Amino acid sequence: MIIAGEASGDLHGGALAERLRAIAPDRPLVGIGGQRMDAAGVELFERVDNLAVMGFVEVLAHVPKHWALLRTLRERMRSGRVGLLVLIDYPGFNLKLASAAHDAGVPVLYFITPQVWAWGAGRLSKMAEVVTRAAPILRFEEKLLRDHGIDAHFVGHPLLDRAQQLPSREEARTSLGLALDRPVLALFPGSREQEITRHLDDFVATGREMQRRVPGLQVVVSVAATIDIDAARCPFPMGRGASFPVLRAADAAMCKSGTTTLEAAVAGCPLVVAYRTSSWTYWIARRVVKIPHIGLVNVVAGREVAREFVQDALDPHVVSDELQQLLSRTSPRRAEVVNGLAEVRAKLGTPGAAERVARMALEMVQ
Repeated sequence: MIIAGEASGDLHGGALAERLRAIAPDRPLVGIGGQRMDAAGVELFERVDNLAVMGFVEVLAHVPKHWALLRTLRERMRSGRVGLLVLIDYPGFNLKLASAAHDAGVPVLYFITPQVWAWGAGRLSKMAEVVTRAAPILRFEEKLLRDHGIDAHFVGHPLLDRAQQLPSREEARTSLGLALDRPVLALFPGSREQEITRHLDDFVATGREMQRRVPGLQVVVSVAATIDIDAARCPFPMGRGASFPVLRAADAAMCKSGTTTLEAAVAGCPLVVAYRTSSWTYWIARRVVKIPHIGLVNVVAGREVAREFVQDALDPHVVSDELQQLLSRTSPRRAEVVNGLAEVRAKLGTPGAAERVARMALEMVQ
């Protein structure tokens, strides 16, 4: 049973299911996921489109649905038909499911473990009780989990598997219909409706300001396949689907915090990190988050490689001051960021995460 609670988890779950199918084609796979897991042959109980939600306050409306789904999965595990539970991120739900699996005698493999280094460190003792093995994707997480009694094995970051054949700058621009001889700024406002609602206007305003400052600048917006953006709110062309072609085409990027910032590191695209959430969620986060940075690229680096503009600091004119330096090929600031991104890339491990997790899972299954 493979459980992913949002689109990114479905992506990793789909890659894992493909490897499991290749190694053990007769092994039945069930779970929660989306298009990728479905295509890989996983029988789905529920789709991630109906589950994904962000924010401390926003999640409250989804609690009844989550509890009903938890009951269904608990009964399935008690039936004796589940030989292994594989959890992918989504800790609020998945840690409850891990407890249910533990009670039912089902081993648990946690792939892409909760970000306990940011907040929720109290979860570590619970994880040690209910998680059989963990497969963290950031190197520093392995030691943290092991120090708290969790059998953890660093498997490398899954995005490296998708980055093994990156397009050239020219190929990426041609595929997006962009001119080869003019600078490009890429905007990544988010992959969820909530993020688009809160980010798009500020991201678009930044793009307009940058076009005013940089003659001939092309602006492209990366849009998740599951998101529709009203053209009246966004005057720029949109690149749908994978992030890497957009990042390879760009001279600089403005990214919401999250995995996109690591994708920028792998693509070698200098960036700024921007994020805005509800005032209540931000108020709570300020009191529970224990790390100085929100951008994953900065978390992995252990310092601020890419400048962060959070909440009221997300001012298009101020963000543009930084982006203008990043767009300049001769800027010392651009060189500094590019060198920092290369350090981050080196810390992400080597390709093959899905293969390693698949073999780990098959070793564990009862």
